[in-house]
Amino acid sequence: MNALLNVILPVFLVIGFGYWARRSGLIVDSAIDGVTRFAQNFALPCLLFYNMATIDIAGSFEPGIFLAFYAGAFACFIIGGLAACFLFGRPPEDSVAIGFCCLFSNSLLLGIPIMERAYGSDALAGNFTIIALHSPILYGAGIATMEIVRARGTGIRKAQLIRQILQSLIRQPLVIGILLGFAWNATGLSLPGVLEGGLQMMMRAALPAALFGLGGVLCRYRPEGDVKLVAMICVLSLIMHPLIGYGIGRAVGLGVDQLRSVVVTASMAPGMNAFLFANLYGVAKRVSATSVLVATALSLFSIWGWLHVLP
Repeated sequence: MNALLNVILPVFLVIGFGYWARRSGLIVDSAIDGVTRFAQNFALPCLLFYNMATIDIAGSFEPGIFLAFYAGAFACFIIGGLAACFLFGRPPEDSVAIGFCCLFSNSLLLGIPIMERAYGSDALAGNFTIIALHSPILYGAGIATMEIVRARGTGIRKAQLIRQILQSLIRQPLVIGILLGFAWNATGLSLPGVLEGGLQMMMRAALPAALFGLGGVLCRYRPEGDVKLVAMICVLSLIMHPLIGYGIGRAVGLGVDQLRSVVVTASMAPGMNAFLFANLYGVAKRVSATSVLVATALSLFSIWGWLHVLP
């Protein structure tokens, strides 16, 4: 019960505050969009830049973490996409977007604050190790799969297709923040005090603004859509992905903090990026929005359960 009251509910309280503010009309959609853009395009990239620039890459990048987390992520992507196409009869483009919902967990907006409240800021190294490659790998996989599916029968050249995929990927602000952080880390230089002070201010605003904006955005969508598809996405995201991560993590001998990072990150609901991906290509938007809304609500209980399972 303490985990629910002291760790999970404060995070969802901020989301609920954003939801209530938009629902009651105290803030309009354009203002919510502004808060969300500030968080996703500026504050969160600053957070990622700082952590990538200051992280001990050699000491933090444990291959077992990547294996445990990404094996589960891609298993859910494949299962979700194939089930949507062959079991539920959705078009290939829709199936890719639905698979992406199963693939992309909300590692940053929910995973970081819950992990920090549960185990302290010193336990976040594994989370940032995952997040360092989260957007590049998962967006890369989703964009590449979608572009390949859309390009079938068009005769597009492979070089042009690869260029389209890379252009779509490097335009993502979160990816830019990660890449710039790695570049700074590679120089071996410490951050100037002025720059670090500014980054710290942006970082303190990042998660509250992102969570508040997430609540406001979720208010726009009613829980409607294909019930069975949404249920499948919730099961794969909230149960199957962390279960695979837990099993592989134990098998490869991850440390306690590393196993916590893998499972907590994997147990997050699909983030708004899952809907944004569907919206970018104009496919499966209703199912994606509904899945984000329903899975975020259900994750209140699934995260509670995983926190009790973890050592």
